[in-house]
Amino acid sequence: MLYDRLFFLLTFLRGKAPWLHRSIKKHYSWYGNKHAGFFIIPELLNRNSFVYSFGIGEDISLDRELISKHGCTVYGFDPTPKSIEWVKNSNTPHKFHFMPYGISNKTGSATFYLPINENHVSGSLAETKVVSSSRKVKVPMKSFADIIKELKHKNIDILKMDIEGSEYDVLPDILKQEVDIKQILVEFHHRLFSNGNKMTKDAVELLKSSGFDLFAISKNGEELSFVKRL
Repeated sequence: MLYDRLFFLLTFLRGKAPWLHRSIKKHYSWYGNKHAGFFIIPELLNRNSFVYSFGIGEDISLDRELISKHGCTVYGFDPTPKSIEWVKNSNTPHKFHFMPYGISNKTGSATFYLPINENHVSGSLAETKVVSSSRKVKVPMKSFADIIKELKHKNIDILKMDIEGSEYDVLPDILKQEVDIKQILVEFHHRLFSNGNKMTKDAVELLKSSGFDLFAISKNGEELSFVKRL
């Protein structure tokens, strides 16, 4: 953990991430592989837990671990054509339910920008420096309000987002819905925006004012984990 904190300090000094502090001390563990995981508080999970996993790409290592260790039911969401095809051709656990649409601040068809590097998978609603303005498709998106209405959930144990820069737009909408969320895990893509560090700090403050404490930070300062304040 000390090495991770020193790595984060170096990242901050290089201007690659905002300076952040954990606001609460909790026991946590890393779930998922090195490049597609988050810190999670395991004792808050059990076989009746529901997980919303926004942004699948071609890696469900975190989702598999949540299912294998705790028996959670996971709902995965991703509108990316490559992701949809990958899930179709994968042997996913029976408690993993895939939804071929993404999350936005409104429901409907939206322009989705594909990565400049055609070997990469994840696209975005946001026009960032890693997606192409000419390589785009129309994909189905749904608001968080419509998603929880459709799935009939009032309690979500983990909400995870890795949505390539769109997190800044959808977080306010998520936080104003009447649903009990215990843990929120977000990969913040401040590196993709000229004012990204400020955008992330503002989002962390919004989460804090909405009753969520920051309990873990990955060494690159992008994967942040929050728990609902008691």
